[in-house]
Parts: sequence; structure tokens; C-alpha cells
Amino acid sequence: MSEVLVLKLGGTTLADQAHVLDEVAAVARTRPVVLVHGGGKRITEWLERLGVPSRFEGGLRVTDQAALDVAAAVLRGVVNSELVSDLRDRGVDAVGLSGVDGGFMIAERIPHLGLVAHIVGIRRDFIDGLLVAGQVAVVAPLARDEQGIVCNVNADDAAAGIAAGLGARQLVLMTDVDGIRDAGGEKLATMTSDEAENLIAGGVIKGGMVPKIRAALQAVNWPGAEAVIADSSDPHALTRALDDPTFGTRITAAREPSGATGAPAGRA
Repeated sequence: MSEVLVLKLGGTTLADQAHVLDEVAAVARTRPVVLVHGGGKRITEWLERLGVPSRFEGGLRVTDQAALDVAAAVLRGVVNSELVSDLRDRGVDAVGLSGVDGGFMIAERIPHLGLVAHIVGIRRDFIDGLLVAGQVAVVAPLARDEQGIVCNVNADDAAAGIAAGLGARQLVLMTDVDGIRDAGGEKLATMTSDEAENLIAGGVIKGGMVPKIRAALQAVNWPGAEAVIADSSDPHALTRALDDPTFGTRITAAREPSGATGAPAGRA
């Protein structure tokens, strides 16, 4: 099986990201793809309609049972179905699932956040079966915790957990910014795990970007792996994230030795 691409796509503005789905369809013809989606803004909109307040800590949604009911309905019932349908319209054999299906994602509860869990492993045989069959797995970020309770999962965390579990060399996290910036406001083309931790500690990386970077670091804890923070609004966002070293910010565990050469990590 060729190198697996794990891609996280926001689930809030799918109409605006149709170009990314066109690229996903093209990539899926040449290599296995796992697409993980979010849906945070749409969840918040539905919670507001129902009079359920939203609260965040460290960029993560605090989730009680009422919020989980809405999150599960929006993520698995609405956003996931839309994505699967849109991909199938493009000739992709897409299959929708969540981390609950087949016990695919293994999670542990995060203290103080309610029904929110962190991915600590996956059932690789389950996802490998889909990928070997040529199917694109479209994953909603829900999983059962260690007590078997269904929990909300940050989509970036879910994508990183899957990438780590598959040993994927390339994780692409689509977002609404063009990359990570340093304390002086300059965009960083590359960033190591140590540099990322320093920027978080210094308050340069903050808010919802913190869990995104933490997720990226989880996926690049072995040599050769990279996570790319990329702007989904670019008309060639996925192609550039995979092939253009100047696009977005590439995160690795450590700097490559000076003079190192070779194809970018994750190329099939």
C-alpha cells in the first residue's frame, strides 16, 4: 500500500472548500487517504438555537451531555454525510464513520472538560481494511473513552492520533490561516517541536491554535514525519501543502542535518 495521507478538513464551510474536495478526489486515485473533519462553528450555531451555552478551555470545547448530543448529531449526521456525498459525486469511494464505529479510535477522557476525550491509539486493522479496498475513510471526531462512554474529540487530535497510529509520514491540517507566525509576526515555513513548545510557552501560539499544534506534535514524534498547517482557502491548497515547501508551516520533530537531501516526507 502506498504512503497514507491523513487530512483534516474543517466542517464549517464545506461549500467554500469544494476545491479541496476536488484535490482529495485526485489524490485518492494515487494513494490512500483518510479525511478527518471538524464542525465546531456549526455545532455552536445549533447549540445557540437550542439555548445551550458554549464554553472553551485551552481552545477545546467543554462538553456536557446536551452539547454532546448536538455535537454527535452535527458531526456524524450532518457534516459527515455531506462530505461523503460530495466525495462520491466526484467519483470517490468514500465511506463515513466515526471513532465509535468498530471501536476504531481508542480514547481517554480529558479531565475537567466533561465528555471530551484524547485519542491514544487506533484499531489499525479496521482502517487498513478500508484503505486496502481503495476506499477513502471520512471520519467524524467521536470516540468511546476507557469506560465506554461516547465523547467529543477535537478534530485535529483525531487526525493526529490516526496519523500516528498508521505511521503516516504526512499529516495536513487545513485551517483559515496561512501558517504559524513567530513573535515578530513573520510566517514560519518550518518549525520543530522544540520551537513550537517555546512559542506556546511564550504566548505567541494561543487559543484554538494550541490544540492544533499539540496535535501536530503528536503526529511527528518519529524521524521523517511532518505535519503541515495550511490555508484551505488557497485554490490549490492540498496540492501546495503536499508539494510546495513555501506553503503553510511544516512541523517536524527536529531539524534535518545540514545538507540533507531527498524527497519531502510523505511522498508516495
